[in-house]
Amino acid sequence: MRLTLALTALAAPLMAQEAQQFDATLAGHAILPAETFVLPPEPLWRTFGISGRFTSGERVDMPFTVPGVSSSGPRDARRSTGLSLPFVGQPVQGFSGVKAIGDGRYWSLSDNGFGSKLNSPDALLMAHIIAPDWQSGEVLVERTVFLSDPGRLLPFKLVNEFTAERYLTGADFDLESIQPVGDLLWFGEEFGPYLFATDLEGRVVFFTDVIADGEVIESPDRPDQRLPSAPDRELDFTARRSRGLEGMAQSPDGSTLYPMLEGPIWDAEAGAFETVEDGRAALRLLEFDIDNREYTGRHWFYPLEADNHAIGDFNMIDGTRGLVIERDGGEGSAALACPEDAATTECFARPAEFKRVYLISLDVEPGQPVEKRAYIDLLDIADPDGVARQGGADGRFDFPFVTIENVDRVSETEIIVGNDNNLPFSAGRFLDRADDNEWILLEVGDFLQQ
Repeated sequence: MRLTLALTALAAPLMAQEAQQFDATLAGHAILPAETFVLPPEPLWRTFGISGRFTSGERVDMPFTVPGVSSSGPRDARRSTGLSLPFVGQPVQGFSGVKAIGDGRYWSLSDNGFGSKLNSPDALLMAHIIAPDWQSGEVLVERTVFLSDPGRLLPFKLVNEFTAERYLTGADFDLESIQPVGDLLWFGEEFGPYLFATDLEGRVVFFTDVIADGEVIESPDRPDQRLPSAPDRELDFTARRSRGLEGMAQSPDGSTLYPMLEGPIWDAEAGAFETVEDGRAALRLLEFDIDNREYTGRHWFYPLEADNHAIGDFNMIDGTRGLVIERDGGEGSAALACPEDAATTECFARPAEFKRVYLISLDVEPGQPVEKRAYIDLLDIADPDGVARQGGADGRFDFPFVTIENVDRVSETEIIVGNDNNLPFSAGRFLDRADDNEWILLEVGDFLQQ
């Protein structure tokens, strides 16, 4: 596979414009506890009543015997999160994509389970309708939908291949984005990467590859990826592991999807990942026609502020503007950072430094970088009224999680933001406690007007 590095052919260099920072004020804080579980569908009680049996490198069947540790920072400084695997039930965790549907309710989803193809064959894939109650601080899970492929539309072998229902697991897909359109749920996925749709009961009705420049984008985790027969033979893929589809927005009229990759595409001929003219790593933002079930061939580029950054979610707020989470890989407050070259389990070895929500504009020619107009800093949120239920102090509040993967507009002046708590492998709020699923409502009226 050989992709042409499209940005090298731009007619003239594009000067990067500095996005303006705007203030955010905490207007609501609701928490779904880390230890929130659901039972699998009845036919799967025996097989999937226990989850997380494969996270230690070998199968462990006895519940609560493998301690969870934070996956951020040096190995010798990784902290206990206070929870142990395997779990009884399926954890409602790893929220990775959100879409407002009115009346204070949202579609969201649990991602692949425990972090990889290899350790998640007993994690069922789920989408949820949730309702944060900003007054009580609780999060109601109104409905859980388990994804399945009874129509046998998926062209590769599933964990539950030889069952009638063919429920999907975290060894089949790594779900990272969700968009409800009419009577369908659309999902962006990282392993393939793939784009697919289900009905409202979670049954697959459509499936396709991710295509850029007329070529299929492939990652090392594709089910059809073949290992070389000799060590000197190169593998042929264009997306790094865990850098497939991450964010995915839809147009206001529901006719178009905008899937965005989490990492830049590799261009074998250039021997480099895609960049914009000023050298920043660039992520493909694609366009997919829902009615015709095909990519339009149009795309834009989202430039990262640093090569080691990733995006967490993407939602449009009108016909040309959208919200994007951009983040680093750190977790925990800088106030509890370890001294330089002295990382221990008593401090954050790699604290959060860059967690932002950008407002971008697609009102540029296809093939060009989007305009990053404005941003808010999720590590410096005003909380003058003491709204924070945990994490706030002295009128300020931060959201120092390693993965923040949910953002959407709620009103003309408010947005909702949520973390992916990577249960039980993230501890960014407290040094020694697994992160909860936190949802925050932010007042950002001036930001949304840009």
